Amino acid sequence: MTSKFKNILVTGAAGFIGFHLAGRLLADGYSVLGVDNLNDYYDVNLKKDRLKLLSANPDFSFFQTDLSDLAGLTAVFTDNPVDVVVNLAAQAGVRYSITNPHAYVESNLVGFVNILECCRHHQVRHLVFASSSSVYGANTNMPFSVHDNVDHPVSLYAATKKSNELMAHTYSHLYNLPCTGLRFFTVYGPWGRPDMALFLFTKAILDNKPIQVFNHGKMRRDFTYIDDIVEGVVRVISAVPEPNPKWSGDAPDPGTSYKPYRIFNIGNNNPVELTQFIAAIENALGKKAEKELMDIQPGDVAATYANIDDLYNAVGFKPETSIEEGIEKFIEWYRSYYKI
Repeated sequence: MTSKFKNILVTGAAGFIGFHLAGRLLADGYSVLGVDNLNDYYDVNLKKDRLKLLSANPDFSFFQTDLSDLAGLTAVFTDNPVDVVVNLAAQAGVRYSITNPHAYVESNLVGFVNILECCRHHQVRHLVFASSSSVYGANTNMPFSVHDNVDHPVSLYAATKKSNELMAHTYSHLYNLPCTGLRFFTVYGPWGRPDMALFLFTKAILDNKPIQVFNHGKMRRDFTYIDDIVEGVVRVISAVPEPNPKWSGDAPDPGTSYKPYRIFNIGNNNPVELTQFIAAIENALGKKAEKELMDIQPGDVAATYANIDDLYNAVGFKPETSIEEGIEKFIEWYRSYYKI
């Protein structure tokens, strides 16, 4: 453990990224407080199995509470020392935000302001929070840069993530709370979310069912392997943001601030077409997919591609795991977990 911090609170600890991050922090010698509401957006057993693995470590404590429950959340902060908060809890998914918008307001807006309030009142020294590549919305200038304006979201999910960035900046401005927002680009890997393409495609191919290929396979995604995401987050935890002395209100830079606030992209910096992604799954499974070609869905964007210069300059890291290597590791986990 090289950081000056010891106690880290991870929200969404039973989730895909939260589980992997908590495991890595424990391995690095930190004390980890995990918070999760264990909602049933996807298979709760998967979340419980992740927690079981984490709970085997005596330095892990788990609190089942919802971020929108201010009293429950405040109790966690009051009863435990917290140096850093990594907020990964959120209602995820672009398409679900079209059918169930209120879940996003409750979790991503009400929940996030509760996190900010707890951080402010309990002298948390760094808030790291998950934003999303979806904030780039209607932007088409690639690769996406944190210094670009992101005012045209195309889904409510994206709008809530953009709102989190604005809310965090406000707390940084008002209370000097150091905040770092991380825009994750299409994360995948072992223990992943069942509602995501890699999981859905793998299950369908093994069950001899057709897969739905949106935008006729012309989608391009900056698929980022989970271990790369975690490495980036771990490095960012220790890199507490400083005010940017060159920041000017005459030409405001969205990626930095006159206060201790930063935004970073964490992406593979190498977009892959959906057809290539599917081919890598077929290769790893040794089995061909039956494809149903579909139009692009509402709220989706055709391509994502991260400029990660700022992340590299700040913490000396850039993701490098190839799609073939990452998918192979996922399939290996999938077969073992589901005993196939």
